[in-house]
Amino acid sequence: MTLSYLDISIIVIFLIASLGIAIFYYNKSTNSSGSFFVGNRNLKWGVIGISMVATTFAADTPLAVAEIVGNNGVSGNWLWWNGMIGGMLTAVFFSHLWRRSNVVTENEFLELRYYGKPAKYLRVFKSVYLGVFMNVIIMGWVNVAMITVFQKFFDIPFSDAVFITLGLMTIVAIYSSISGFLGVVYTDVLQFIIAMLASFALAYFVLQSESIGGLAGLKEKLSPETLNFFPSFGNSDNKTGLSLSPEKFIAFFGIIWWASWYPGQEPGGGGYIAQRMASAKDEKNATLATIFFQLAHIVIRPWPWIIVGLACLVLYPNLTGSDLKFGYVLAMKDTLPNGFKGLMLTGFIGAYMSTISTHLNWGASYMVNDFIKPLFYNTSEESVASSKPELSNKKEVFFGRLATVILMILAAIISLYIKSIESAWLFIMECGAGLGLVLILRWYWWRINAWSEIAATITPFVVYASLKLSSLAIHHTDANGMFIDADFAKFPNSVFINVCITSFVWILVTYLTSGKESEKRRTHLIDFYQRIKPQGKWQTIASQCQQQVNNHNLINRLLLWITIIIFAYSCLFFIGNLLFFGMERLMINTGITLISGLVLLYLVRIKKVLS
Repeated sequence: MTLSYLDISIIVIFLIASLGIAIFYYNKSTNSSGSFFVGNRNLKWGVIGISMVATTFAADTPLAVAEIVGNNGVSGNWLWWNGMIGGMLTAVFFSHLWRRSNVVTENEFLELRYYGKPAKYLRVFKSVYLGVFMNVIIMGWVNVAMITVFQKFFDIPFSDAVFITLGLMTIVAIYSSISGFLGVVYTDVLQFIIAMLASFALAYFVLQSESIGGLAGLKEKLSPETLNFFPSFGNSDNKTGLSLSPEKFIAFFGIIWWASWYPGQEPGGGGYIAQRMASAKDEKNATLATIFFQLAHIVIRPWPWIIVGLACLVLYPNLTGSDLKFGYVLAMKDTLPNGFKGLMLTGFIGAYMSTISTHLNWGASYMVNDFIKPLFYNTSEESVASSKPELSNKKEVFFGRLATVILMILAAIISLYIKSIESAWLFIMECGAGLGLVLILRWYWWRINAWSEIAATITPFVVYASLKLSSLAIHHTDANGMFIDADFAKFPNSVFINVCITSFVWILVTYLTSGKESEKRRTHLIDFYQRIKPQGKWQTIASQCQQQVNNHNLINRLLLWITIIIFAYSCLFFIGNLLFFGMERLMINTGITLISGLVLLYLVRIKKVLS
């Protein structure tokens, strides 16, 4: 397929605008690591929130939603909608604490919270583990998705699609290294606006096609089960709506959102979400940005993708299984007029670039702030008489740019070896199973120490590998002689086992390593308490500085968390009911939305829960 001159012009103008933003912020982002990685901590909630949403909108996202909807109906989206529970937990309970900590990266927080060499080793280890190992896997699967889009859209060979994708990645690396965090954030805003306009445009033109006949025609052509918002529960093989076994229901709604580490949904906050909270102007802006992110991520963004995914069931009935994701790209080719094809492709390119630029800048921040700086240069925590040299602001920015380029090269190499996006996703989720509880409770329980988090980080890897090796030893095969995992090594059983073992190990390690506190560690914990003012089980530490832990607001924050979850899901279903169902359901939904919204206003304005 070839593009018109109008389509090509739209793409070129977008790329020039992205580079223009990078050049504009060059001088504002190169003064220090604080400017290069957190934008001098002066950003307002709207910009930060849009940047968070843009980062989680990658080239693979609408394709994945189309595949989910095609296989399991609208209710299939609960596979990721459930993540808002943990996301709102971060917004309500932790976003203001991240801003209060005044750190550059999540890993810098480790030496703020924990004491001694274990804290330093954990910080350095996680800078490589998260900033390099996990980061390049994530960028690798984003590259694979973009390669797939180019292949299907232009009908070109794999090698040509790889060449175009890596060319785009090079452009991203250039503007990320030039402009730093500010350039990344403001290009995120531009890219997100274009990506969403393109998504809505595609949904409109798909519905206007003769084969669909608008929303009413689409509804007539689909089974009612396909449009259900809620899954059925049981073990039936339901192809027209999501069917969850009791085990999967417990895993998704009872465990994963708080127990498993996953990029963008870290329990308690972390990664590039923590980086953006740290860049906020103040605690209020950090909280509002994170709440906006969750609302936009779950409530607003999915519906144009869902509409296209449903329409693809009618337009391309021969697509099944994992091939359903290609329906989204085929709909772009078959239904969009000239100009809008360029806009849609620009939207995909923008979504891709926003994700890659964030991961490059975030990963570089880990490599500079948490690997190079603590190992090779004198830091404020070390003695003035240290033999290590001082790291100048100029060198920090230089290392940041160098790390950006290195991460780009590693991600490009990894992209060539990732065969399945789903397998990469499951690998990351299972290798973080059980870690989440430590990431939450380290803010609320003084006994948790560096050894606790080390145990919670390493144990899931050991358990995951042990389950896979044990399954391999049993030699399970299917009818075609292909190896399959034993039941105990399959999701969700593997998650249950991993979470239980990991939780037991890190709790045991916590009590074994937090006996008699050294004077230096007590002083360190007192400094942390006085800086962060955490709530929960901190009275042992607070009493040593003649203070009382103020827990009176915890119940109100809990009520706010529950209310905002109800409000957000109610808004999500309000849009769905408005699109597909009658007034009766819409009225009930409207009532729930209004009541939860009023309670929300009461908690925020009258009770001042977020103050």
